Amino acid sequence: MKEIQKIAVMGAGDMGHGIVQTALMSGYKVAMRDIEQKFVDRGVAGIKDSLEKFFVAKQKITPQQRDEMLSRLTTTTEIKEAVKDADLVIEAVPEVMDIKKSVFKDLDKFAPKHTILATNTSNMSVTDIAAATKRPDKVVGMHFFNPAVRMKLVEIIKGQKTSEETMKAAYDVALKMSKVPVRVEKDSPSFIYNRVNAPTMLLLELIQEKNIASPEEVDAAFKPFMPMAPYELMDFVGIDIAYHSLKYLHDRLSPDYSSSALEKKVNAKELGKKTGKGFYDWSAGRPTIDTSKATTKVTPNDFIALQVNEATKLLMEGVAKSAADIDSAMINGGGGIGPFQVGQTIGYAEIAKTCEALAARFNVSVFKPTTMLKEGKIPA
Repeated sequence: MKEIQKIAVMGAGDMGHGIVQTALMSGYKVAMRDIEQKFVDRGVAGIKDSLEKFFVAKQKITPQQRDEMLSRLTTTTEIKEAVKDADLVIEAVPEVMDIKKSVFKDLDKFAPKHTILATNTSNMSVTDIAAATKRPDKVVGMHFFNPAVRMKLVEIIKGQKTSEETMKAAYDVALKMSKVPVRVEKDSPSFIYNRVNAPTMLLLELIQEKNIASPEEVDAAFKPFMPMAPYELMDFVGIDIAYHSLKYLHDRLSPDYSSSALEKKVNAKELGKKTGKGFYDWSAGRPTIDTSKATTKVTPNDFIALQVNEATKLLMEGVAKSAADIDSAMINGGGGIGPFQVGQTIGYAEIAKTCEALAARFNVSVFKPTTMLKEGKIPA
């Protein structure tokens, strides 16, 4: 395997230019490509602004180091030009399978034969994306988390035909970027971090569908424990992203995953922070959540129970090798807690009981506790 010296990134949006900056700060030569020059220019401006604000101004790097990093960056709107001498390509285009397949078909056509092609998809099948190429053994998932410069987790996802050599190369690049890579051994919808959170996203949807509690009442119950509460976070990331994720999980994982409450928001173009309104009004900045309004109809323990239960499914399905890997992904992907660390504290029997109650209350089979959870026999 040729040593990776140059990385090409497809996409100059928030995630794309964040990955570019991360690669530049790790010593790589980088080519950044997007479909229009205005997107490329915006990406370059984002990188310069971030380097100045968070690194030069805080004296983490010198102006000379910043200039040296930027000297290793080239930009283009042409795929052929971007990948002509790349050792690794990381795709960060919109989460639409047809767009990804089209990009990978071109990458396969124009990139050198040795080049590894990585997708930054957050939940789509690496195997399906790889099928658009004639080198599926060299296609891998490298799922960075937003903001890519600061977040530590990178999920390294094995497609059905991804070689061990490709997995190791991607893993080593993530290490060189000072990230915490976690191997995803089986190409399964939403991988580890988003999959563990999937049933909690469904619960948030069902709470609204059934008018159990308002977003603020739920968030008020969480606010003492976390900087950004569930509905607030969904607004911050984008309600459309949560909606499309639930639709994908409905198609790929279980028909239990519904999205009608989110669909109403999407149709009304109330997508959260980016449109000024979602579950909250963002027009005056970040919303204020009144913790005195906290609901008792659902509790943080309900959400924790669903996470622990889903994590056991990943072990049973062979998506992750160990409970330690899942805990590492959850801790480093969002600054959260390891489900198995919490599970041991609460007790697996108690968690199983909570899942049984939620499954009955909402008539949702994905909430039912697994055999592994009920028996409490969790492999380390």
